[in-house]
Order: sequence, then C-alpha cells, then structure tokens
Amino acid sequence: MALRLVDIYRPDDKASLDLPDDTYTVLGHWTYAMDENQRVDRVLMEVEETESFLDWVDNALPNEHRVVLQSVEATLPRPEREEEEEEEQESGADEPVSVSRVSRAELYEDARDATTVSGSFVALTILSTIVAAGGMLRDQTAVVIGAMMIAPLLGPSLALALGTTLGDRSLLGQSLWANTLGGGLAFVSALGMGVLLPVDPETAEVAARTEIGLPDVALAAAAGAAGVISMTRAQATGLVGVMVAVALLPPAVALGLLLGSGHTYYALRAGLLTATNVVALNLAAVCTFLAMGVRPRHWRDLEQARTSTRLALALWSGALSLLIALLWLSG
Repeated sequence: MALRLVDIYRPDDKASLDLPDDTYTVLGHWTYAMDENQRVDRVLMEVEETESFLDWVDNALPNEHRVVLQSVEATLPRPEREEEEEEEQESGADEPVSVSRVSRAELYEDARDATTVSGSFVALTILSTIVAAGGMLRDQTAVVIGAMMIAPLLGPSLALALGTTLGDRSLLGQSLWANTLGGGLAFVSALGMGVLLPVDPETAEVAARTEIGLPDVALAAAAGAAGVISMTRAQATGLVGVMVAVALLPPAVALGLLLGSGHTYYALRAGLLTATNVVALNLAAVCTFLAMGVRPRHWRDLEQARTSTRLALALWSGALSLLIALLWLSG
C-alpha cells in the first residue's frame, strides 16, 4: 500500500483544519504552529486518494496556502485497511472516486522535470547516439541495448502525451522542444558519423531498422502504454525507458547513418520506421492517460483539454493510418 504525506501550510486563522474524515481514509492528522501567523496540517493517506483530497483542499481553503506532497517509504506500525471502507465507498454516490495511480500534481511535476533541457540531457543524448551507432555499425546488439539504457527519451515523450491530455500549453511547448531537440541531436550526430564512417546497410543491426511491419507498430504502442502505466503507478521506469528508447533511438540513428553515407533508399525506410514509432507511441500514451482517468482539475480547463485531446487523437490516428498504408504499399 503506497502512502503519501500531505503538508498543508496555511494562515493561522483556526486551530485545526476540519478534514472530511468520513470521505477520505485519513491514517494520521497532525497540526503544528509554525509561527504566530502560520500553521501546517500534516495528513497521512493512501496514494489513491491524494488527487481528490488535493482538489478538496483547494476548494476548502480559499485563502493563500501551499501544499507539499511527499512519498512515504514506510511507517510503523503498519496501517491496516479496514474492510468496511470499501463497502462505504461503494455505497457513497457523492464521495470522490479513488484512482489507482498517483495524483495529477505528481504526474505534472514529474513531466515538467523531464522536459528540462540541461547539459546532461544534451550530453546523454549525444553519447547514447554515439554508442548506438557504434553498436549498429559493429553489429553488436549488446552495445545497442546499452545505448538505450542511457538515452533520456522516456520523460519528454510521456510529457508530450500528458500535456496533450491535460490541454496544458506550457507543458506541451516544453515537451515539444525537448523532443525536437533530443531527436534533432540524435539525427545530426548520426548523420555526421554516417559521413565520416563506412556504413553497410546489410549489417544486421542496421538492416533491422529498415524493415518495417505491424509488429513494429505494436512494439511502439506497447512502449507508450507501458511508460504511462509505470509513470502513473510511481514504479521504476528504467526498464520501460529502455523499451521506449528501443522504439525511438535506433531508427533515428539508422536514418542519420544511412543518409550521411548516401544510402537514400534505406534511409527513407528508416525514416518511415522512425515516424511510425513516434506516432504509435504517442497515440498509445494519450489513450492510456485517458484510460487512467487523468483529467484537468478546473472545469474551465476541461474544454481546452477535450479540444487538445481530440485534435491530437485525430492527428496521430490519421498519421498512423497513412504510415500503415505506406508500409503496406512499400511491402
């Protein structure tokens, strides 16, 4: 059972914050006086209820306040889930629905952090491209897999899908920039290596990125869905990040290598695979966020989110249909 510690910093206008204990499973509630003008309420609860609880806090405290959310590794004695809780939740029609994922606020912060373009992001992208290109040219699968482990591609890809789902223009802009920069760096680096180094399109690791089929579409879609599930469950995303990188980095590297070495036909096929994987991954990620119940909090943002999501689904679905048609025709 994952737990969260919610700290609510508020003006000292009353001794204690009256929590709707009959609505939420509050495992602990403590109130402290920070100084003569501020108090903090510390609430321990299950992660599934934090999103609706944070929405309640925003509505219940119209005055200026700040909420800090912390992950709890362990607590002793271990809290026990009461059997009556589930029955009460089923019978309460007006009670907020618990979601089997982390809160919207946590998802947003993780996504925003992942779109930060720093020196390490640039360095890891270029280094993973060099390692992937070296492994592909030497036909060493293990080296290519190693490159996937250092490629920082998971966060920006999922942030783009989350920004689309929430209709958040700021997050969309940041994620588009991070994805464009990451993809551009990988392509340009591979292009330079293709100009300088001999590239054999018949090498197995290179040729595998010029062969396109429906299994590749399924792989990219599965990577996008798995990435979202791991992110919303606050699970380790290292191995899932490798899966996402497998769908994105090697085709882009193969495109640059082949184009730089003058193998235009094979480069076009690698480019088609890259585009197909990008579209399938993002379409699956948006659909998975929707299935997990990720929505904006404020009603005024819902229509913008619906418009953004519908437009994205239409564009991604249309692009995927077109790419699959091209795959069929080229086969």
